[in-house]
Amino acid sequence: MRHLAARIAQVARAERVDLLHAHSPVLNGLPAIWAGRRLGLPVIYEVRTFWEDAAVNHGTYAEGSLRYRTTRMLETIAVKQADRVVAICEGIRSELLRRGVSRDRITVVPNGVDGDWLEPRERAGMLAARLGLGAGPVFGYVGSFSHYENLPFLVRAAPEFLRPFPSGRLLVVGGGRDESALRRAALEVGPGVIVTGRIPHDQVRDIYTLLDVLVLPRRRIRLTELVTPLKPLEAMAMGKPVLASDIGGHAELIRDGETGVLFRTDDRESLVAEAVRLGEHPLLRQRLGGEGRRFVEAERTWDRVVAGYLDVYTSVA
Repeated sequence: MRHLAARIAQVARAERVDLLHAHSPVLNGLPAIWAGRRLGLPVIYEVRTFWEDAAVNHGTYAEGSLRYRTTRMLETIAVKQADRVVAICEGIRSELLRRGVSRDRITVVPNGVDGDWLEPRERAGMLAARLGLGAGPVFGYVGSFSHYENLPFLVRAAPEFLRPFPSGRLLVVGGGRDESALRRAALEVGPGVIVTGRIPHDQVRDIYTLLDVLVLPRRRIRLTELVTPLKPLEAMAMGKPVLASDIGGHAELIRDGETGVLFRTDDRESLVAEAVRLGEHPLLRQRLGGEGRRFVEAERTWDRVVAGYLDVYTSVA
């Protein structure tokens, strides 16, 4: 951290910067603050997640352990010493307020998507044929295979919500530490579930064209209650309805029944009922997808989102 602070100061002098903007974790934040104090520059610290909670999910250490409490303490020191703090969502802002950061020092600048995600895109027919997708409906997940994503739960529920749809499929795309457990679950339930593994990033939008519903079954833990994910915004930008668990991070993005549908977290019956309802009603999917797209276009493209930084910068310049 001392070496990073020295390098930040060196570059800041050479480039004659007016302020420093660091992103979490504290390994970035404190060096930026030290360099800023040395140079007399204001420092913005942006909190994108709470790394002590992420470490618990990854199994690095236990919640409440000495390392957990130390990381939490250092993050709190960083947000209190920064001149202004940016949070990527309301959940993080609320936690910062609980840690004693004054309300007038916190600005929410949320996640967004590139505007080109809003451009119409035809269904990737050749990819659909290669994956064995028929008439559908196709329910899907795109993202990391982390424990908190709760994907084995989704896969084991799939036979129930696919039963009314002979050509229906659940398509699971991505990779991560939970992949072996997920593939075992998929083998247990049969051919209705297709697990692709990782795909090249430039094919992600083609995958979305194949989906009728994006399903996000995240577990309820501290991390998912406080932090909003990016994937719902991508699906909404492409006019795809989102079916998600009712954790805080999802509920901040999705207005239930308007821009998507929320089901009771970890409740198999609720997931199945809502998935079947969406599968049976194409017009409902179309309406939800359209409203989600309008929300992203109005509020969550990057050109709109990053404008929020200008107020933060001018307040400290």
